[in-house]
Amino acid sequence: MKTILKTTVLSLCLFGFLSCNGNSTKTPTSDIALAEIPIHIPNKQFIKVALLLDTSNSMDGLIDQAKAQLWEIVNELSYAKCDDAKPNLQIALYEYGNDNLNGDEGFIRQVLPFSSDLDEISKQLFSLTTNGGNEYCGQVIQTSLKQLNWGNNQDNLKLIFIAGNEPFTQGKVSYKDAAKMALGKDVTVNTIFCGDYNQGISSYWKDGADLANGDYMAINHNHNTTYVASPYDDKILQLNQKLNQTYVAYGSAGRQRKTLQSEQDANAETYSSANAVSRTVSKSSHLYKNDTWDLVDAEKNKSFKYADLKDDDLPAELKGKSTAQIKAYVAKKSEEREKIQQEVQNLNDKRRVYILQQQKEDDNGLENAMIKAIKTQAKKKNYSLE
Repeated sequence: MKTILKTTVLSLCLFGFLSCNGNSTKTPTSDIALAEIPIHIPNKQFIKVALLLDTSNSMDGLIDQAKAQLWEIVNELSYAKCDDAKPNLQIALYEYGNDNLNGDEGFIRQVLPFSSDLDEISKQLFSLTTNGGNEYCGQVIQTSLKQLNWGNNQDNLKLIFIAGNEPFTQGKVSYKDAAKMALGKDVTVNTIFCGDYNQGISSYWKDGADLANGDYMAINHNHNTTYVASPYDDKILQLNQKLNQTYVAYGSAGRQRKTLQSEQDANAETYSSANAVSRTVSKSSHLYKNDTWDLVDAEKNKSFKYADLKDDDLPAELKGKSTAQIKAYVAKKSEEREKIQQEVQNLNDKRRVYILQQQKEDDNGLENAMIKAIKTQAKKKNYSLE
């Protein structure tokens, strides 16, 4: 048994991606001068979720949990379906309550606009540090509602998850006004108080969720829980090395993005081999997409054309090759990847069964309660989870 920090809060946040009926294919924009992560989504169905994380001094445990559990939660999301289609995911990330941030803007920063780039999301989570501060819940909710492109499609599932431990009433923007704005945009606000359940109620975290049709939760953000190592972990990690070899980087950013992939493998490993296993499973799912820099994924994008590739865009092994030769090489890598991903998924099916059998009855009790709450929200939009 290995001990790691359990991300109940991020579990809740990301379990919001249970399924979807979205129809928009428009790439989100932001009012903040921050480069958008390129997003190419062939499947029209997706969910948008904004994570608003308190990064004041007392929230080190919260941030550590978010880092440690990202991939485990993504894996759960990979089983989601909307009718017969598997939905795409988009995550936006904000930090608030950190004295290093601009006080004139409410000590709030948009870390990442809506993105389906899981490596970039992981990178940004690992960049977060704590300091300070002043936590203005109403203002950060309002800011995310104004800056992010939530869209007007009433079939989309649009969720905000805000986590912190100071009174929900702080700041110049009323949480009641923010909740009203959320309802107007058909965005559900879920609140996670890091502390005693009743204290969260008395400090209006529950009221904030109630006013925006969301769920209120209280967690021990510094809680340590056990993780069950499985007999399948080593094999999955070995397959990760083979999986990485199937990526064919192209374009000016290809090399950097492939390096980022390796860096996030290493970041996952810093928490435990179990977390690295979870990331490998995520990389074997349909949610892990890299069509902006990987030829295997890019070929699946209808807007991609081999004719647009320049020799300088290609990796060393493909320079000077004909289009037919490049296609054959990519096809071979694609076939290899599919086989590896399927093997990882098969092993993970056994791993999940093993973990369920080994866990104590009270393991992840709060996490399971949160999942149940999110399922209830999803059903309101006729969403389902496998």
